[in-house]
Amino acid sequence: MARAKMLLVEDDAALAELLVYHFRREDFDVKQTADGEEALLLAQENAPDIVLLDWMVEGLSGIEVCRRLRRMPETANVPIIMLTARGEEEDRVRGLETGADDYVTKPFSPRELVARVGAVLRRVRPALAGEALVYADLEMDTVGHKVKRGGKMVPLGPTEFRLLKHFLEHPAHVFSRERLLDSVWGHDSDIEPRTVDVHIRRLRKAINEGGYADIIRTVRSAGYALDAEGRL
Repeated sequence: MARAKMLLVEDDAALAELLVYHFRREDFDVKQTADGEEALLLAQENAPDIVLLDWMVEGLSGIEVCRRLRRMPETANVPIIMLTARGEEEDRVRGLETGADDYVTKPFSPRELVARVGAVLRRVRPALAGEALVYADLEMDTVGHKVKRGGKMVPLGPTEFRLLKHFLEHPAHVFSRERLLDSVWGHDSDIEPRTVDVHIRRLRKAINEGGYADIIRTVRSAGYALDAEGRL
């Protein structure tokens, strides 16, 4: 099971310590800050899988941090859960309209928050919730090194397998060639960015064999994404 990366933005030191303890116990890789500006830098340097964001933090407000995270390509699709003492309907709506995926009002149980986070990850990142790597009609068995589409086996080379695994772990997320090189081939690779195009073509040919719709989208001037709905 992949280890989920969490960015916790909370300026209440006691609460932050408690949440870090609970989520690390659940095997999350947690980075924590009390400062909105630092949160944006941390997210840009290493995009998290989920963000827990307090409404009132140092520097930028939580609402502004949420807004900017949604504008950054690295975090545009990362789920955000707002933490706040504000319970009024107008505030909840404002947070959701800014781009938050869920809203938890203080005080709350850490166990309930862990459950909320798990529910969000199951919805948007099945691999991180400990379930099968499944998207649309694609299924991947990472242990048995097998891929199926529509129930039929799909033969893949090792590089195409790693490439598809990365896409399945980040559905609907757009990756540039450079990001794919870092994630699939590794930081020390001397492979040319255009080599990614070759492997994308091979992957497309393999998973589309039999007349299936192409679910690997080419996003002009941005890169590639696994997107069954064609929204990108």
